[in-house]
Amino acid sequence: MPKQSTPVSYGGQAVIEGVMFGGKHVNVTAVRRKDSEITYLEVPREDKPWVRTLRRIPLLRGIISLIDSSAKGSKHLNYAADAYSEDQMDPEEYAQQKKKEESKTSLSMILGVAVVGVLSLVVGKLIFTLVPAVLESLLFKNLFHNLFLHNLLEGVIKIILLLVYLWAISQTPMIKRLFQYHGAEHKVITAFENGAELTPESVQKFSRLHYRCGSSFIILTVIIGVIIYSFFHWDGLGERILQRIVLLPVVIGVSFEFLKFTNSLRDIPVLRYLGYPGLWLQLLTTKEPTLDQLEVSIASFNRMRELDTQLARASSPSVVPEAAPDPVKG
Repeated sequence: MPKQSTPVSYGGQAVIEGVMFGGKHVNVTAVRRKDSEITYLEVPREDKPWVRTLRRIPLLRGIISLIDSSAKGSKHLNYAADAYSEDQMDPEEYAQQKKKEESKTSLSMILGVAVVGVLSLVVGKLIFTLVPAVLESLLFKNLFHNLFLHNLLEGVIKIILLLVYLWAISQTPMIKRLFQYHGAEHKVITAFENGAELTPESVQKFSRLHYRCGSSFIILTVIIGVIIYSFFHWDGLGERILQRIVLLPVVIGVSFEFLKFTNSLRDIPVLRYLGYPGLWLQLLTTKEPTLDQLEVSIASFNRMRELDTQLARASSPSVVPEAAPDPVKG
């Protein structure tokens, strides 16, 4: 495969026993079933005009991309989880479980899978933002009055909590396999960006770390948050918490832009180190995949590219898709 003449920013996401890749016109998930067959979920992208407009506005596009990827990713996560459950149960037990789920009035049925995915994202971000602020205030409130040091300690506590959480969940067999598929996703994208042949043996040679990963985005929000919070004064824990909630969209927007910036500098010898904190975090969120897992990732990527080209030609025969619009991956 010849090396691409234009920058490519395909995004992806690891799911249970599989990988989802997003193209310009379609998102595709491939999962490995118990009988070794690879099955697919193919969902065309249907971005509304106002969403496409917001994606072009700096700072806002980061928030829109995060919400959009969370909403659309929920359907693919559910597909993989459902396939895994079906493989683990006998047919009669699985049918009974599905019947019970369909009869229940759950939050997902009322609001829809996409909305629940966005709500989970918002709640998770709020908890991860507010808990470190509360802990720092309880532990160091009366020791000194320098607000920058308080913000810095809050960031340190946040990083410690993040690392402990990621390490703890990575010890479970299922999450370890999920992180292997995360590594497989990165390897396929890196191999493609370097014009390599997409075979498991060829792709395996590439790094499981990638500058554009969502893990890099997480660590950036911590660092950028410390800087942004330092420009604002607060008195008391209540005002501090309110300030964190109000400034959260700003932190997300600036972090997204900085991630794009560091990704554009990754080939410059000195400036490439700006993206290293995110790469270090990926040592926890990715694991080395097996050749079988790489096969699933490659199958998902190739199917996405195939459908993307078909849909692009159907809408405009002279257009062939070059890249997905979201620069943040899973």
